[in-house]
Amino acid sequence: MDKDQNNKEQKVIFPFIRSAIIKFFIVILVCGFISCKNKAGENSSKKPNIIVILADDLGYGDTEVYNDQSKIPTPNINALAVNGIRFTDAHTPSSVCTPTRYGLLTGRYAWRTELKKSVLWAWDRPLIENDRETMPKMLKKNGYQTACIGKWHLGWRWPSKNEGYVNDTMAIGDYGLKGRNDLWKDIDFAQPLGGGPLEAGFDYYFGDDVPNFPPYTFFENNSLMAIPDIIKPDTVYGGPGPMAKGWDLTQVMPRITKKSVEYIESQGENDQPFFLYFALTAPHTPIAPTAQFIGKSKAGRYGDFVYEVDWAVGQIVDALKRSGQLDNTILVFTSDNGSPQRDGTNMGGTVGSVKKYDHDPSRPFRGLKSDIWEGGHRVPFIVSWPKQIGKGKVTDQLLGLTDLMATFASIVGNSEKDKHYEDSMDFGKVLLGNSLEPVRKDIVHHSINGMFSIRKGAWKLILGQGSGGWSKTPENEDSNESPLGQLYNIKEDQEEKINLYEQYPEIVIELTSRLNLYKEQGYSNH
Repeated sequence: MDKDQNNKEQKVIFPFIRSAIIKFFIVILVCGFISCKNKAGENSSKKPNIIVILADDLGYGDTEVYNDQSKIPTPNINALAVNGIRFTDAHTPSSVCTPTRYGLLTGRYAWRTELKKSVLWAWDRPLIENDRETMPKMLKKNGYQTACIGKWHLGWRWPSKNEGYVNDTMAIGDYGLKGRNDLWKDIDFAQPLGGGPLEAGFDYYFGDDVPNFPPYTFFENNSLMAIPDIIKPDTVYGGPGPMAKGWDLTQVMPRITKKSVEYIESQGENDQPFFLYFALTAPHTPIAPTAQFIGKSKAGRYGDFVYEVDWAVGQIVDALKRSGQLDNTILVFTSDNGSPQRDGTNMGGTVGSVKKYDHDPSRPFRGLKSDIWEGGHRVPFIVSWPKQIGKGKVTDQLLGLTDLMATFASIVGNSEKDKHYEDSMDFGKVLLGNSLEPVRKDIVHHSINGMFSIRKGAWKLILGQGSGGWSKTPENEDSNESPLGQLYNIKEDQEEKINLYEQYPEIVIELTSRLNLYKEQGYSNH
């Protein structure tokens, strides 16, 4: 081969090789970039992470996005609504704590269990049955890591100093149980606890169980992080019982929020999706905002504690942003029941006292926590999922917190979604904007005293007189009250002041029959 020919071939071959090398490195860089994005939680094929933030005793009218007359700044909750979908007709399955938490995690009304009214009390055994399908169990079967951080209030099995558990044969929910306050003397706090979040399907738990019940210490998984070594002094808010020395009620919310943030960030490098049930202890009593939030609202200590709730929501969103997981995370914010409207005096206050600040946590509805009226169980409900849900949506679909079970099962492709969840319905199409058709035709409400109500369309039938809870009926209201029950047109009378029970007997018969059917057949979702 002569020199001229060799030069010609080099001029053709070398640029080709150089171009191939450049293309190779571009492919490597692009693949590396995609890999980094995937590690940061942006894998387009990954199932969505799921976070449920459950506030404790937050009323429908506490946040600015639900009440333009609120005296409490809630910028993070407002922003969540702007970037997702806000429900205006969402309800808890009960107007108090324990049964709502049971319903949320099982898709089943708690009045189908042995807890027919009220809540679990200190040292009660678990309410969730061992063989009951739960949200974390279902999600684990579909590839999820699961964590519960915060308030549990669904019972434990407390190990005896002798053998077995001290509460094995106790009737749950018996507030007047003789000797309850002394049960702790027979408990071996150094032994692993039975029941609790781990047996309900969670891989990890951190929290304080119930902030106003003993033992006053933090729990991790099935153990106490610090063994109670003193008796709670009367100067510390809560029921009598053992406490870990140095226990500080104001540090509960910051601690569980920090743990939740750490958990979210730890999942950022994980290809496996996660489910976080972040159960806040605020604004429930003890109303204990930290110093940085005091004076930040115009509704006293209660308002300041709600402001701390908003801060916690912001911390979760920021953690998702930092770890690159926000777009593919379903983030639900709601509450376990309405507000008791205490002002925070001595970390408590009388029921309704926060209204002295011209702030109504139930606005525009009647009633409060514990009641069968709307203020007891109608709650904020906001869902954000930037990858799938558009911004600024508002819906008046009738929804219950029990519906999260079937909805999540549908979204993650659970094959057994029709075999469980007796009182849960699938709202997946509503969240994704694929349907405007009403999912629910009706819903059942339940008060602290066990009073039932059923809602269908505009009609709400209450089987009993009064609130079914803590509210008292003013003498100048319900002058036409029937001794048999209450019937309201919620669309026209959202304050439930005009009782139509006697005027529409056919509606009363229809709704009574429907409620009885749901009780007898054991399900209400089809």
